[in-house]
Amino acid sequence: MDSDNYSGCGSETLKTLAQRLGLHKQKQNHEIPKTSSTSSTNKRAAVLVCIFQGEAAGDLRVILTKRSSTLSSHSGEVALPGGKREESDVDDVETALREAQEEIGLDPSLVHVVTILDPVFTKNGITVVPVIGILYDKKAFVPAPNTLEVEAIFDAPLEMFLKCFISYHCWPQDEHRRAEEKEWMGDKYLLHFFDYEADGNKYLIWALTAGILINVASIVYQQPPAFAERRPKFWTRVVDNKL
Repeated sequence: MDSDNYSGCGSETLKTLAQRLGLHKQKQNHEIPKTSSTSSTNKRAAVLVCIFQGEAAGDLRVILTKRSSTLSSHSGEVALPGGKREESDVDDVETALREAQEEIGLDPSLVHVVTILDPVFTKNGITVVPVIGILYDKKAFVPAPNTLEVEAIFDAPLEMFLKCFISYHCWPQDEHRRAEEKEWMGDKYLLHFFDYEADGNKYLIWALTAGILINVASIVYQQPPAFAERRPKFWTRVVDNKL
């Protein structure tokens, strides 16, 4: 996460953000077991939350993908670039950057990784680690989607994952966001759905991807969302250090 290679790049907004995020600490001391076994490696994944500045001042945006409709899992869904860890990956950062390069053609050298967030745990036992990176030179990124995995590449304003579009008191839904109450093992929680349109195409950003982006936006803008979040309890747990 050395910033020396990026000292002459990007806007002051991005530089300030990178410095502040570099000081971000995980809320809990998660210890994710490190192992070389294939079965355990397949239970670990990382996603890249790649932030850049749009044309308007202060417009921070994040790169997203729409998964190919031919994939066996989560086909056609919106996702952050990323995927499961391979045994050859040194750490979660390498996983996120490798997957982003394979999926959308993003050169790892263009991304300044500034912090790693608390892992998120899915119901089926996958540990997902969000890696935040800054893309100072958006023009240097020429999207090259891997058509076997990615149907579309687009970007969205990060702030939208905090806002209500009608009024402050907009739970459970508003013009571009809705929430559905779910229950798992006695825990009642909300799944959030965000509608977004880019270049004439409509996208639905929901579930884990939406949850990660709500968290990232809260950290970046240093404020909670303007709606009830109620994250699933199973998304956040501390792994036993003795494992």
